[in-house]
Amino acid sequence: MTLPIVRTRYLFFTGKGGVGKTSLSCATGLTLAEAGKRVLIVSTDPASNLDEVLGVTLGQAPTAIPGAPGLSALNIDPEAAAHAYRERMVAPYRGILPAAAIQSMEEQFSGACTVEIAAFDEFSKLLGDPTATADFEHVIFDTAPTGHTLRLLTLPSAWDEFISSSTGGASCLGPLAGLEKQKALYARTVARLSNPEETTVILVSRPETSSLREADRTRGELAELGIRNQTLAINGLFSVDQSDDAIASAMSRRAAAALAAMPSQLSELPRCTIPFLPKGTVGLDALRVMAHPEIAAPARLEPMPSTQLPPGLAGLVDELARAGHGVIMTMGKGGVGKTSVAAAIAVALARRGGKVVLSTTDPAAHVAGTLDGAVSGLSVTRIDPRQEVADYTAEVLAKAGKSLDAGGLAMLEEDLRSPCTEEIAVFRAFARTVDEGKDGFVVLDTAPTGHTILLLDAAEAYHREVMRTQGDMPESVRQLLPRLRDKAYTHVLIVTLPEATPVHEAERLQGDLARAGIESYAWVINQSLLASGTGDPLLCERGRYEVPFVRRVADELATRCALIPWLAEAPVGEAGLEQLIR
Repeated sequence: MTLPIVRTRYLFFTGKGGVGKTSLSCATGLTLAEAGKRVLIVSTDPASNLDEVLGVTLGQAPTAIPGAPGLSALNIDPEAAAHAYRERMVAPYRGILPAAAIQSMEEQFSGACTVEIAAFDEFSKLLGDPTATADFEHVIFDTAPTGHTLRLLTLPSAWDEFISSSTGGASCLGPLAGLEKQKALYARTVARLSNPEETTVILVSRPETSSLREADRTRGELAELGIRNQTLAINGLFSVDQSDDAIASAMSRRAAAALAAMPSQLSELPRCTIPFLPKGTVGLDALRVMAHPEIAAPARLEPMPSTQLPPGLAGLVDELARAGHGVIMTMGKGGVGKTSVAAAIAVALARRGGKVVLSTTDPAAHVAGTLDGAVSGLSVTRIDPRQEVADYTAEVLAKAGKSLDAGGLAMLEEDLRSPCTEEIAVFRAFARTVDEGKDGFVVLDTAPTGHTILLLDAAEAYHREVMRTQGDMPESVRQLLPRLRDKAYTHVLIVTLPEATPVHEAERLQGDLARAGIESYAWVINQSLLASGTGDPLLCERGRYEVPFVRRVADELATRCALIPWLAEAPVGEAGLEQLIR
């Protein structure tokens, strides 16, 4: 048995994007159900792929999984939750207040922060109110990528503090009554999260240095929140004793080295290990193999199939360099290698003599570790939420505070303490970074898909948030959406892996961008074993699995497509990143 040992009613699976949280949470839930337990799996990820893994269309209510008696699942849809939350707050006033007042209230509930709070409101009902899940013996939360998850887990304390200290009427969430009524529920949610008799957090990681580093950071931050009942799950471990195959040897060696160098406090946690599975983890049969790898059929001794592969990244970089300036954004599901691709493109453009800024909007921010040193002509920045909030707060108080009396100033300070302020501050920084593309290249390593879409969606509602705090709208914000929609200024690279879930999610991302008026420039298929030259039977089996996904991207989804093979040498540092530009 390779899955975590379950001793509590509530389980949280969290970790860096792309490490296999959804697959592992589903495999654990299926195993419990087949042992006779009644289990509910809940996704809190804005970009959930729970439907795909379980093979059923899910909604906001528990749905029974065909072929798995006792197992049910649901998605917390942030947009649907926000709509329901907004309507719940506004509906009592319809027909009582003038239409203009109703419209104003609806606008107050239209920001990205409202989406997050509404999703958390749904989450709290499931965790803080035992009657909401009384039909189930275990509740498993498949959480969003780490940065989003940590924000989600800290929201109860943040909002509880904000509500308890609130004395005026100002709030980006409109009337505070909706939150005030939830105080007791939020308190129960916090208590349940930190109770080791009720809740276990499973930190999911790949056997990779960056993934384990992220797991350790999560471990520490959760411990500070009082959540200490943690287990480590190492997912996808490939190991060979001896091999003449360079790729197999490198994959095994890199995994062993990463595990050996694991941070000490992380290594002390209870641990389970799931081996490398070549055929993906979509569908109940694949999930059963994840739980019981001994039942997997042995790998066949067959060579890689012959198929035409897309070219490497070099051609795309040449095209981008000819523009002379602008913004390049790497987007996609967490864990697909956006950071490495962004860093490699930034280094290549700097080598061609361009002025280049490499930046990230990702809460997990791994850019600096990937680059691992200075490069001539390249500057590396990060949008730091804490610093941006401090700067924005100081700016608003300096400009608006002069004209306010003591009561008005107290209300403004109160409003700026709300968690929503971070949305505005980070968004301003994002717009400012995009603005730098006027004079050179800006390469943006963006956050995982759902987070990125929320960020882009915020453009439409941003001016309402600015008016709320009496701040100014910088010219960079006014120009942001036109610039993102300008194909000559912004080039979106959708990064994916040659697997079912990353490709399908990237396809949804391309559709979401199109609806926002943003056209993708190219697709990048990363870490392809099909193109690696390996002859290892297990890895060749994985290569055969990749073929239909490579073909779908290259032939149907992308106007331009580049493919990067799985590399024996990790793409870290200037020399390592150069391998990607071929």
